[in-house]
Amino acid sequence: MKKIRTALTIAGCAAVAMMFQPAARAETDADGFIRIKQGEEQYKNPFGVGVEVATLFGDPSKPGIYVLRIKWPPGIMSKPHKHPEDRHVVVLSGTWYTGTGEAFEPQKAIPLKTGAYMMHPNGKVHWDGTREEGAIIQITGYGPSGNAFSKPDEPQFGKTN
Repeated sequence: MKKIRTALTIAGCAAVAMMFQPAARAETDADGFIRIKQGEEQYKNPFGVGVEVATLFGDPSKPGIYVLRIKWPPGIMSKPHKHPEDRHVVVLSGTWYTGTGEAFEPQKAIPLKTGAYMMHPNGKVHWDGTREEGAIIQITGYGPSGNAFSKPDEPQFGKTN
């Protein structure tokens, strides 16, 4: 069983690496400053459920700082999972709901509105997403990153509406 979980975790990390390739049209000046104007993000739908991800900086599959911007459509949450690194999350718009622990209980999620911050400690199980309205969040971390779902044989996302 441990070998199966390890294989699934490795496969998940490889999938994350492919999904989060840099996806933003950035302007870099002669001094190395990078600018991405609002609306120039290039989102991808790596999970097939409407959650869109734009990599603004770095590569989450490699060592180093990365910055992701994630658009959550209304009514969807990730199932319980954890990451191998600390992640710093800021809510840019909408209301983002968060919960911790192995039990997926969307009704008990804590709402975080625009401007809110949350730190996900490495290795701690959590789940998150939206309810009535969508949300855009920005995640900063130090890779390599990955997702280890608590129940890898089940769907990774659930509906909340």
